[in-house]
Amino acid sequence: MQPTLPIDNNGQNVASLDGTLERIVFHNEENGYSVLRFKTTAGDNYTVVGNMADPQVGSSLKLTGEWVENAKFGRQFKMLTYETSLPAGVVGIRHYLASGLIKGVGPKTAERIVDAFGEDTFAILDNEPERLSTVKGIGKRTAKGIQEAWSEHRGIRDLIMFLQPHGVSTAYAVRIYKFYGKHALSVVQENPYRLAMDINGIGFVTADTIAQKIGFDVDSPLRAEAGTLYMLTKTSDEGHVYFPLDALVTKTSDTLNIRADLVEDAIDTLEREERVVVEELSNGQVAVYRSRFYAYETGISTYIKKILGSPKTVLIKDPDELVDEVVEGLGIDLAEEQLAAVHMAVRTKMMVLTGGPGTGKTTITKAIVQAYKKLKAKILLCAPTGRAAKRMFETIGVEAKTIHRLLEYSPREDGFQRNENNPLACSLIVIDEASMMDTMLMFHLLKAIPLGATVIFVGDVHQLPSVGPGNVLKDVISSGVVDVTELHEVFRQAQESDIITNAHKINAGEVPFLESSKERLSDFYFIRQDDPERCAAMIVDLVKNHIPRRFRFDPIDQIQVLTPMHKGSAGSGNLNHLLQQALNPQPLCLKRGDREYRLDDKVMQLRNNYDKDVFNGDIGRICVVNTEEKKLTVRFDDEKNVIYDFNELDELVPAYAISIHKSQGSEYQAVVIPVLTQHYVLLQRNLIYTGVTRGKKLVILVGASKALTMAIKNNKMQKRFTYLSQRLSEFLQ
Repeated sequence: MQPTLPIDNNGQNVASLDGTLERIVFHNEENGYSVLRFKTTAGDNYTVVGNMADPQVGSSLKLTGEWVENAKFGRQFKMLTYETSLPAGVVGIRHYLASGLIKGVGPKTAERIVDAFGEDTFAILDNEPERLSTVKGIGKRTAKGIQEAWSEHRGIRDLIMFLQPHGVSTAYAVRIYKFYGKHALSVVQENPYRLAMDINGIGFVTADTIAQKIGFDVDSPLRAEAGTLYMLTKTSDEGHVYFPLDALVTKTSDTLNIRADLVEDAIDTLEREERVVVEELSNGQVAVYRSRFYAYETGISTYIKKILGSPKTVLIKDPDELVDEVVEGLGIDLAEEQLAAVHMAVRTKMMVLTGGPGTGKTTITKAIVQAYKKLKAKILLCAPTGRAAKRMFETIGVEAKTIHRLLEYSPREDGFQRNENNPLACSLIVIDEASMMDTMLMFHLLKAIPLGATVIFVGDVHQLPSVGPGNVLKDVISSGVVDVTELHEVFRQAQESDIITNAHKINAGEVPFLESSKERLSDFYFIRQDDPERCAAMIVDLVKNHIPRRFRFDPIDQIQVLTPMHKGSAGSGNLNHLLQQALNPQPLCLKRGDREYRLDDKVMQLRNNYDKDVFNGDIGRICVVNTEEKKLTVRFDDEKNVIYDFNELDELVPAYAISIHKSQGSEYQAVVIPVLTQHYVLLQRNLIYTGVTRGKKLVILVGASKALTMAIKNNKMQKRFTYLSQRLSEFLQ
């Protein structure tokens, strides 16, 4: 018999059901949508549909909702809210404990516990867990393990029930519990804004939603403080190291819809608590820094000055003779500016070597390394990404590491193990792809370099700035403190490449040659297609069919689609979907939101994960999917296998098409780039230049010539608020 229907305030029928979850017909782990078979306390069986964070067979539930008629499946109970309760009665308790919810308790152990304590079992577990050791077959050690597992289960269960109505998934509830332990629920209830600061993946918006639902006032000082830090974090994500005070106050008050004076008070509080630094700059601007970024920027300035002010470890009696020997030994003919760069490198303490493709940066780096080898110097080579480090090793012939590995990063040992107290052992350190280094990474690297070492930064200053905050290489160059060699002359062999010729034309603000020579097979093509959907279809056809047939490149491992943006028909989101269907049409393994993960898929790591030793931008292939253990394995380019739990898949995205920003530091045999007017917001010269210079053997642009011209003529780069150049310049005064 169907339960009685009360009437809610809106006059709608609202029903309630009490009973036990008998069977899970369907459950979507991403959004919680579930189809369940439910048995009421009266013994009736119903189908229940709705969102449930973590359905468990055997759990006792109280549901509220409404009865609906499904055209295909008939009458169903549409659940709106639910509460879990522990089962009553010996049979229910035994079933609950035996369900696998409690680590260390299987059916036999559950039976022994319930036989011993009957209906008092849960009370014993809560209040007198030491009595477990009196149960036959359970020793003190096992009893302690069950006690800890039960305590954690109750804590997580209570937390899930509190957070689930606010859209926080079970996976995040578990993360929160692991971080705060048994105090998790009280922490969240007292100050939910802590979630935004402490738990990766839970942002201010979610924390703010929870806070307002449990009664926090919109004008709460805690909200103003958390909101201010949130806005500072957003500006950091946009590349700023600091943000002007007035602009920050306006931005925060507008976003939170609160008075400006509340934001000013929040900044004062944050400054007193040393969570932000407020500094009046020499240009009259008042800057607000997140404390660690202030430490990074001032630290970079300090360490550069210390290195420049210290004598070289390696003494060179006759630098000119050394350079002549090296050049002769390598059998190379260096242009005048290239030779000058090698001479500078054996004399300087710190220099920047910059230039476009084909200008000889690699050749000069080889000569510099060879010169220091002759001096029996200890040499270290490094780069920001694994791909860049691998390429450095292949071209220079000396082992190269990522900066993180060089500095021996260990999350369990509190970060980078190499620092001023445990410096690197070297007389020369060469850093390639230095334009990719953000403020944080530069700080930690400089901190670990011995003061007597020579430091060579190699990079292309005309590429995109780092993904992270700052514009470090450009700031170091503009400060005038460090020796700089910018290469302009293109080697004769490189002049034969249309990729290199056109890259330099783009960098100079000129439209590249769009008509390929018919006398030879070109390495640079432009295909006109103004329509975004046709452009996307053409890119798929190029990658799957034409390029592999004509140029013999593997469509997954050697061809990379690079796009200016994520959204739109020719954005990375849609292109990944189309390319996945075309290149890896395997049966669907997993679905997370709008993403699909299949065996052998090409995927990219989205953020640094120091526990797994994988970093933002690393690309690999899914080689194992284990649905029973809810894990998958990715083999990355450096032949390293990394295991992910299914609830960690937000760190991985399909990588058949990636953003040009994410491609920095990498080279591909072939790249295909859509260039359309719908991308106009992001169309900038350095973006197209960076994309084109990722291709080693082939570059194909697909799109509108108008869009390409717009991009090349647009050299207005978004200003990043940094003060590093001025801090360094003070060294000269």
